[in-house]
Amino acid sequence: MNRKIRYGMIGGGRGAFIGGVHRIAASIDQQIELVCGAFSSDPQRSKDSGADFFLPPERCYGNFEEMIRTESALPADKRMDFVSIVTPNHLHFPAAKAALEAGFHVLSDKPATFNLAQAKELAQIVKATGKLYGVTYNYTGYPLMRQARQMIEEGKLGEIRKVVVEYPQGWLATMLENTGQKQAAWRVDPAICGAAGCMGDIGTHAINLAEYVTGLHIKELAADLTIFLAKEGRRLEDDGNVLLRFTNGAKGVLHSSQISIGCENNLSLRVYGSLGGIEWSQLDPNTMIVTSLDKPKQIYRTGLGYLGSAAGAATRTPSGHPEGYLEGFANIYRNFANHVRAVINGTQPNPLDMDYPTIEEGVAGMAFIEAVVASSAANAAWTPLDYTPTPRAKYGDASLNSDRGGLS
Repeated sequence: MNRKIRYGMIGGGRGAFIGGVHRIAASIDQQIELVCGAFSSDPQRSKDSGADFFLPPERCYGNFEEMIRTESALPADKRMDFVSIVTPNHLHFPAAKAALEAGFHVLSDKPATFNLAQAKELAQIVKATGKLYGVTYNYTGYPLMRQARQMIEEGKLGEIRKVVVEYPQGWLATMLENTGQKQAAWRVDPAICGAAGCMGDIGTHAINLAEYVTGLHIKELAADLTIFLAKEGRRLEDDGNVLLRFTNGAKGVLHSSQISIGCENNLSLRVYGSLGGIEWSQLDPNTMIVTSLDKPKQIYRTGLGYLGSAAGAATRTPSGHPEGYLEGFANIYRNFANHVRAVINGTQPNPLDMDYPTIEEGVAGMAFIEAVVASSAANAAWTPLDYTPTPRAKYGDASLNSDRGGLS
């Protein structure tokens, strides 16, 4: 197959934020092209949005059901290859279900679904259809996070003992949702966002990154969630603190907040093992500090030759040129599209191309959300996570994602 991978988008039209990010990320490597979309629940806004992207009017649909039905009927050389879902949370499951059952691969924004029951059902649909499913936990796409993962897999930090992950923001320190700000309004509405606010929006990103880098999974947690603006009418938590117990006995701490005034997207990760540790912050994503028992601190930088194969595969520019949010996002899109291409061609994908979050991470994220809400409601009682992950293959294993379509 000598062409670009074609995709259709559900959501992400005029007035949306994340849809534009997805489109930029998909286009960076010039391997993927947008060919159709149902960009809004308002049919006219969807048509107008498609015109903004210079799409043919007949490929701009009034809703996702029409899009999937019509695209399925097109000749194979015209129809989309996969669907990108960038709607608010409550539409993730029905859109993904419809696309998968119609024979399309799916790449969805996080969280995977509205609740854990939907996520488990979606895992079974992925398994039954045999189609690829990815979820854009995009911070796993940073080169140095892949370097950290590879170092841990190779035992360079020893046995992991402590994980500290933080994601504070300050943009919801006031009742922004009452000003007509669309992005704030749906994120604090439990009918659209789900059972969690801050934890569903950014806490899942933090936990996903911690599990991705360490290879560990949370066994149980104790959560204290707070709605600091409850008196003003906010209905979902805007701050949370969580103690974590991992399956190998390691302990962890998560702090996630959207009322931390002055913070932008201050995601950071610290991992400490028996032999050393790593420290990384999204505010300086090209730098990672590596610590050892018997050596001075080392500074690792993106784009340099001493990094491993995983970081190298995720790096686009020479050292000293910043690579950040959009490039990390693009790594997810590129890997997913390369996997789709391999499926279409009937060939074995490069193992490094299979490094993207799958339905496993989607279910884990929803299990985390359900557990933190339940724990906080029980006065921070220790609460187990209701999922059983499939063990992750290492970078050197050719089956990196091939056996991770569903849950055991």
